Amino acid sequence: MTNDIPTIYDVARLCGVSASTVSRTFARPDKVSAATSAKVRAAAEEVGYTARFPAAVQRRAATKLLAITVADFSNPFYNQLVWGAQIASGHAGYELILADFHESSAREKAEHERLLDVADGIVIGSSRLSDPALRKIAAKKPTVVVSREVRGVASLVPDNASGIRAAMSLLHGLGHTAVTYVAGPEASWADAARYRAVCDASAAAGHSAQRIGPFLPTFEDGLGAARQLVDRPPTAIIAHNDMLAIGLMHGLQAAGIRIPEDVSIVGIDDVLASRLVTPKLTTIALPALQLGLQAVRNVVALVRGAVPKSDSALVMPVQLKVRESTGPARKAQSLR
Repeated sequence: MTNDIPTIYDVARLCGVSASTVSRTFARPDKVSAATSAKVRAAAEEVGYTARFPAAVQRRAATKLLAITVADFSNPFYNQLVWGAQIASGHAGYELILADFHESSAREKAEHERLLDVADGIVIGSSRLSDPALRKIAAKKPTVVVSREVRGVASLVPDNASGIRAAMSLLHGLGHTAVTYVAGPEASWADAARYRAVCDASAAAGHSAQRIGPFLPTFEDGLGAARQLVDRPPTAIIAHNDMLAIGLMHGLQAAGIRIPEDVSIVGIDDVLASRLVTPKLTTIALPALQLGLQAVRNVVALVRGAVPKSDSALVMPVQLKVRESTGPARKAQSLR
């Protein structure tokens, strides 16, 4: 037995009913037979589940509204994610509400509390909240988390590990024996997963890795990261995302450092700007559109009574796009 907060999915598995039946038992008891209610409540007591449905939810019928929350909609990755979510919502007959919490965990918490009263299901993109906080949300409303694996909550993640391994193999093949990882937000699950993969690949090759940051995943913070590296630039960099990588490129180039002759740079996401900069950015392409599509399909299935088949996240494939920002390692010498 773990200390994790029990959810409606734990109750549903134990008594062999759908998650929506468990939800109705507590929120709309008049819609459930006495026998089913007794079975569900006994299972809830056994696993230690306590319903926490707001009164407003108990009083109303389905709204045909879904919600999606994102860390920062100005980040082009989320444009694609939301686009996919909109497509899937429309196909399923739902309207979609967007909430942007601007990389603020306090604002994210407030947005989720507000949306619990109005949405039938919630897609949470790149949350900065703790796992227990996300499990509490999922206990109240059908929820799918994107770019974050949370045990006991339906989750979708890109295959960060395989993408980083491919990028590290490219850099090692080009003669880079040390890679600097430019980190994203401190509370980012994806950031920790990516840096862990960088360290693992470096150790396996007998090479070294270092980390600088954290930084916001923006062009402006990429410029700030470049200022930290300009005096002693590494030969190779993997950035948390493309916008950081593009800021790094601009900052280093402004200081007279050539990309990729002096420094190779790899981004993550494959946003449109990665193909428009000079040189074009080598990047790990994440399936943002497909993540949005699948997340909404999954949350609609939960709303309609499906029970997740596994506690593990659904891992979606990524692809390394080799372009012009990576090249052979420079010989050891000062650039200043």
